[in-house]
Amino acid sequence: MRSRSRYGGGPRPRRRSSGRNRSDQQDRNASASRGLATSLAAPSRKIKLPQDITVAQLAERLEESPAAVIKELFTRGTAVTINQTLDYATASQVVEALGHTVAKEETKPAAAKPKEDVVLEVAKQTGTTERRRRRFEKRSPVITVMGHVDHGKTSLLDALRETSVAAGESGGITQRIGAYQVASNGDTLTFIDTPGHEAFTAMRARGAKVTDLAVIVVAADDGVMPQTVEAINHARAAKVPFLIALNKIDLPSANPDRVKQQLTEHEILIEEYGGETVLVPVSAETKEGLDDLLEMIALLSELEGVRADPRIPARGVVIESNIDKSRGPVATILVQEGTLRVGETVVCGKTSGRVRALFNEFGAPMAEAGPSVPAEILGLSALPAPGDTLVVVVDEKAAKVLLQGLIDRERDETERVSLDTLSATAGEGVEELDIVVKADNRGSVEAIQQSLEQLSTDETRVRVIYSGVGPVSESDVQLAIAGNAMITAFNVRPDVAARSLADSESVEIRHYNVIYTLIEEMQKALLGLLDPEIVEVVDGQAEVREVYNQVRGQSVLGTIVREGTLRRGAQARILRDRRQLVKTTITSLRRFKDAVREVASGYECGIAIGEVYEAREGDILETFHIEEKARV
Repeated sequence: MRSRSRYGGGPRPRRRSSGRNRSDQQDRNASASRGLATSLAAPSRKIKLPQDITVAQLAERLEESPAAVIKELFTRGTAVTINQTLDYATASQVVEALGHTVAKEETKPAAAKPKEDVVLEVAKQTGTTERRRRRFEKRSPVITVMGHVDHGKTSLLDALRETSVAAGESGGITQRIGAYQVASNGDTLTFIDTPGHEAFTAMRARGAKVTDLAVIVVAADDGVMPQTVEAINHARAAKVPFLIALNKIDLPSANPDRVKQQLTEHEILIEEYGGETVLVPVSAETKEGLDDLLEMIALLSELEGVRADPRIPARGVVIESNIDKSRGPVATILVQEGTLRVGETVVCGKTSGRVRALFNEFGAPMAEAGPSVPAEILGLSALPAPGDTLVVVVDEKAAKVLLQGLIDRERDETERVSLDTLSATAGEGVEELDIVVKADNRGSVEAIQQSLEQLSTDETRVRVIYSGVGPVSESDVQLAIAGNAMITAFNVRPDVAARSLADSESVEIRHYNVIYTLIEEMQKALLGLLDPEIVEVVDGQAEVREVYNQVRGQSVLGTIVREGTLRRGAQARILRDRRQLVKTTITSLRRFKDAVREVASGYECGIAIGEVYEAREGDILETFHIEEKARV
């Protein structure tokens, strides 16, 4: 018994194939039928399309399978693969055929990229980090405390730490980690306890945005001292905002007015005197003014708008590092963006590894560390240097790619500023010469600084970022590194550590014992900073006596040389009534029938020029060449 078909009482009729392709009209009908079926199955939607889109991306937006999109394109005579890119017009036809409407996706212009350090830049170029849409949130500000020896920096840090503990908030830290957090009015402040100003500037010199604010501690009974000035210059060179904490105001010998006056001598005008620098009187001993200090730190940090994205792969900077006999390389890092987690693969400076463990300021293990959180990290294969950047990468293979990219990038790094390289960089916008001045006495320092600053012009400027008495120290070199400056040493020499650091970081130290020689060399360096003058130098002039026929696109002239020398191949111009008619080149130069290279003043010659023009007797042919002249 013949089985019944699901179409009715009899078997389903078979369609005979003619063996030929369907007509275009049949294709359109079939496509319309499919579009109608799709529109009945799902409501019509507006699909936004970019200028170019892959087949897979189009299928995702249509909520269709890639096979359906490929089939639709095939019926239109286009064979594609799932990863093939379609233009807007082709993609629009598919969308409309499937029963939807089309709208063009607006593209926003790309924002300017912020200036980033080399590690993060290479990481992005090599594709070794994950990329997500950024979502910035408020983070804890990072503060560095600096000041002269015995002015109470450590006491102030201890007082802030005890204040936080007394309030029942988390605070305090072991000295080995070099950073801790203090609670203030519901917010958290992160303090960096660096080994000294040199380390602070070293981290800044390597391009790491370590600190948001600096607190310069000045003792009210001692006043502004050399290290105070040094700390201020370090903050200025690092371009970090700072405030003054006037400590020890409880002492009978305190003289705040004298300190304020001394600050003005170093171009620091406090708010009380109509300036912008904040000064907060405090006492680490009695804890007077500590709340005001924390409040001002929080306020200035708020004005800086410190924010970070905690969701992206972490980026941080090394504060300290050491070798532990039982744990191996240990690095103290400050997370700046993202969140660092145990188990992630990181590149840190010129080393890499997998994060085996994280520890907080109390030495307790932690699973992750977010923005502005200091932490100790275990798992690096070697010891990183303070200031090195840490970035999270996808895996160990990506870490190797990134490290190789850093090595390649390092080969292409430009030299630091020096008198020998200033002229070479003149065309690249170098218009400022930054100098660190060291001399054997205060009188020489002041004379040199004044003389150098008088060399400044409207186009170039000498900026003495720091001056002091005594031999060139390691701190001076660190300051030069941070400010990309050179060092002038007058009747003084660098110590061993300073010389070693200067050599390793390519910082130029110039030695002088005659001030006139120093000023003369600096003046020449400044002239090298200026773009050379482009001038036309006239070599000779000839008067047109006869005009011959034009031959092969050239004008042939009979002339007499009136001034200078005419040379074959020279650039020339034709003048009439002191106005230039044409600019050309001497293609041929003859004396009688002989071809010659040049003709001197007083002689007649025949000249062929590479331009055709209506020559007249009395026209002047003037030859010239282009020169670059140094500024004088």
